[in-house]
Amino acid sequence: MSIDTARVFIGFDTKEVVAYHVLAQSILEKSSMPVEFSPIVLKNLEGVFTRERNNLQTTEFSFSRFLVPALSNFEGWSLFMDCDMLMRTDIAELWKLRDDRYAAMCVKHDYVPKVETKFLGQTQTKYEKKNWSSVILFNNAKCRALTPDYVNSATGLQLHQFKWLESDDLIGELPAEWNWLVNEYDYKEDARNVHFTDGGPYFDEYKGCDYADEWFAARERTLFVQQRS
Repeated sequence: MSIDTARVFIGFDTKEVVAYHVLAQSILEKSSMPVEFSPIVLKNLEGVFTRERNNLQTTEFSFSRFLVPALSNFEGWSLFMDCDMLMRTDIAELWKLRDDRYAAMCVKHDYVPKVETKFLGQTQTKYEKKNWSSVILFNNAKCRALTPDYVNSATGLQLHQFKWLESDDLIGELPAEWNWLVNEYDYKEDARNVHFTDGGPYFDEYKGCDYADEWFAARERTLFVQQRS
């Protein structure tokens, strides 16, 4: 019997290390299925990911996320998530949305960012398909164009606008609740996965943002240790 396992790749950034661990905790504690985590850490990809840092990159995994299909040997499905997120429900619900008709699935945001700068003063770039790539379900066998050579040489827009696919018809749509943009969208009680895209509550200037109390509670659970009584 094969066991269905959610294979989850999370972007890792040395400027917000805690974000990775709290997101993983929020997924683990609510999941009804086995989960396999793979952090995308630049230091672990030396010799594989060789492109130089771009000044417009806001995170260390801006481009390395597109190695997920190759890191999965172009087999099965994999989920990529930015680290600045909090899962509020069972990831099995998202995993069930996989549809073999598509090469990739994401929330198809259609918005103009409200702010000009993001966390740590980075420029808020504005482009078509903004934030589509922050949560991606990859149907890996249909993403063979994303070889390490291509990921290392393609432009940022080619990658983030899914130009590596023959047609946008190969991009399936996920409900917006699976990548709910905090502060860009109004508070939503039933948002399933919230995305602190402008800056997470671990940055002082964002510690009062929507869902911050839930994030801090998850951080406390991440740090839990039972002591001898």
